Amino acid sequence: MDPNLGFPQLKSLIETVFRPGRGEKGLTILTDLPDNRVRDTPEWRDRRNLCSEWYHALNSNRDALPFDQLSFYSYKNVGTNNNDLPPEVWRVEEGEEPGPTPIAVPLDAVLQQSSVIIAPTELSATAPLKLLAKRHLFRAATLPGFARSMLPSLGLDYEKVHARVMQIKERMDMAESILVRFAVPGSRYEMVFDTRFRAAHASGGLMREPGQVGNLPSGEAYIVPYEGETLGTPSLTSGCLPVQFDSEIVLYRIKDNKAWEINSIGARSMLELDKLREEPAYGNIAEVGIGVLGEWGVQACGNILMDEKLGLHIAFGRSDHFGGSTSPASFRNAHNVIHIDRVYVPSMQPRIKIEGVRFDYIGGENELIMENGVLIV
Repeated sequence: MDPNLGFPQLKSLIETVFRPGRGEKGLTILTDLPDNRVRDTPEWRDRRNLCSEWYHALNSNRDALPFDQLSFYSYKNVGTNNNDLPPEVWRVEEGEEPGPTPIAVPLDAVLQQSSVIIAPTELSATAPLKLLAKRHLFRAATLPGFARSMLPSLGLDYEKVHARVMQIKERMDMAESILVRFAVPGSRYEMVFDTRFRAAHASGGLMREPGQVGNLPSGEAYIVPYEGETLGTPSLTSGCLPVQFDSEIVLYRIKDNKAWEINSIGARSMLELDKLREEPAYGNIAEVGIGVLGEWGVQACGNILMDEKLGLHIAFGRSDHFGGSTSPASFRNAHNVIHIDRVYVPSMQPRIKIEGVRFDYIGGENELIMENGVLIV
């Protein structure tokens, strides 16, 4: 039998992450569906099966939960990670797909009647749910790309994970800049990320206050670099950012917090240059994050949701859901809206080594946070 969480484990996870109490509204499971543009995969299909199994386990024990209703909805995928959600969703009663005559419900109505949302999706819904939570005041855990192989990570002590994440977050809050040194075969590169005027975020797995949205598995502190949105105060984020795609290392030249050109040669380098020319907002540096789950023995599995929680990651694209200034309106084409992480752990970018991550504080003080890819604080 395929592994899954039974009701006792699901109940414990919900109690730890969300701390539900009296007066809760609904608990809603939300997932996306394939179409001709974004084709189905075995992993995606199994994730929908996972959602169905969770729904039935919870619904069969609803008297043991404090929610006034349990619901399962799906929606047409939005084409890219972190694009805005559609205005309508479909109610799922049995199985993992809407029936032959699906019941369409306004998304806002579903969110308004939900205290807690669990969203195991193919394409990340973190950004739009963060923004929608400000209006509807639900709490949500997003699980983009979640797979059964990641189930053990849902059993971590998230009280301890959160405490460790807060140690990094508090240092990020004090930092005026973050210096990252990269080593690739035969070369070294540096990036400086301007963190002035910004507050860091903690994603430690606890979503207990109305309006809180975060990933599960969780375990990272992150910040949006200053994007230069204040007239007369340009961003100081600059340098050369290497990213490995298969065996090719693409070198992005960064200035004013944006990738302006590609300083490498190869098929992927040309493709990335075309993307920057077609959609300049794709080159926005949207996040610098540091994951901590490696200290709990969690291993990389090739899935961004998990692997970004193990070390340094840097994202391109949309940032408004984290308090930045780059929103869907910043993109030339709505189909191009994206927030995508580049994760610097050996399983995902084996040719790039993180020699060091240093936080620079006001007054000239600094602190080495990571060395040779390992947290040392």
